[in-house]
Amino acid sequence: MVLEQQPKSLRTFTFIWLGQSASLIGSNMTSFALTIWAWQQTGEATPLSLIAFFTEVPVLIASIFAGVLVDRYNRKFIMIGGDTVAALSTVTILILFFTNQLAIWHLYIIAVVNGLFGYLHGLAFSASQALLVSQQHYVRVGAMGSIRTFGSGVIAPALAGVLYPIVGLIGILSVDLATFAIAVGTLALVRISQPHREIEQKESNLAAAWQELTIGFRYLWQRPSLMALQLFSLSFIFFDTASAVGEPMILARSNNNTAVLGMVSGAVGLGGLIGGILLMFWGGPRRRIHGLLIGRAFVFGFETMLGVLRSPTLWIGTNFCAGLFKPLANSCEDAIWLSKVEPATQGRVFAASSLFSGLVVPLGLLISGPLADRFFEPAMRSGGMLAPIFGSIFGTGTGSGMAVQFSLFSFIVVLICLGSYAFPVLRDVEGRLPDCEASTS
Repeated sequence: MVLEQQPKSLRTFTFIWLGQSASLIGSNMTSFALTIWAWQQTGEATPLSLIAFFTEVPVLIASIFAGVLVDRYNRKFIMIGGDTVAALSTVTILILFFTNQLAIWHLYIIAVVNGLFGYLHGLAFSASQALLVSQQHYVRVGAMGSIRTFGSGVIAPALAGVLYPIVGLIGILSVDLATFAIAVGTLALVRISQPHREIEQKESNLAAAWQELTIGFRYLWQRPSLMALQLFSLSFIFFDTASAVGEPMILARSNNNTAVLGMVSGAVGLGGLIGGILLMFWGGPRRRIHGLLIGRAFVFGFETMLGVLRSPTLWIGTNFCAGLFKPLANSCEDAIWLSKVEPATQGRVFAASSLFSGLVVPLGLLISGPLADRFFEPAMRSGGMLAPIFGSIFGTGTGSGMAVQFSLFSFIVVLICLGSYAFPVLRDVEGRLPDCEASTS
């Protein structure tokens, strides 16, 4: 039985969304469990930031050609392929752990594989949304994505935190495999239309290939407002420099209490879940750029406070408030991209956007761990160079240096969000560019 797509309705999208939500819960449970395992093995932030780094590196490589693949080939099969490779990666970890051979460097290799195919999967999914729903639902679709992301952020850390001491890594990996089966099963039952494309030249030559590969970059360059939006997105390098030490910071400041880490991680998911539900009913602000800039300023304002505070109860409350505003910012940004880029070129444009991010985001992840271990942590110990300045605010115990790093780089993002209002090319992006409608074939 195959469920026929209803053009411009939420039906098919919702069905896919349910399967992908189940898969994301399993993946996040595995990620959470591996974070605990890696921290228990090393007690350092660097390995955790390197796992994140090796996950992002393939985006830089894949974004060169991934957009062409997504725009040219069946997006449904690309998504199924991404889920299948992720399942095989989980099986590999399971075998290595079961045979007592799992090492930190194995996680780096698996992160590269998952990063590559996960990116292809996500790009195909993102580029399919404009073909499944009409423009007035773009923010709601983004809200559903936030519900999926943050809902798993509530369920996965809570389940993993409780189950890890009982069933260990093997049990959590088994749950992950079951959720992958659900995701592939739901994709197999739906039909996703391809965007209408003009007939292209059959001859293949170097010039034509170059034109195909660079269309996404040229599309952005010819539209200064989209380029400004892209440059704004690159500010995430500062948060990536902070976020990679977020979990080890909580573990270090809670005496390695995995239950506390689970509740703090779950709090941002609960906030995002509630924020996504509210946004789905509201539909978002009329000017989506306000939702993006103001929403993100609130998110990182609360993240700044997370590093300052020292109480688990306050961590939970602050992370909840940060999560509450994340769906607003993320959904409004996604809606702007979906409405301003022609669906037939979305794969290549979104891939070009990812390449720009891929040039800077891994840098933040790469330097985050060593920056914490080699500079901020020693500098915030008693007698350290930063202790006299920040010691009264952040303390001088283990994790205080990571807290300074986390708050400092989060606050930089707040300043960037508020300062962006001074640039009309970004502030007025919705008025400067016409909306694009999708057509399928």
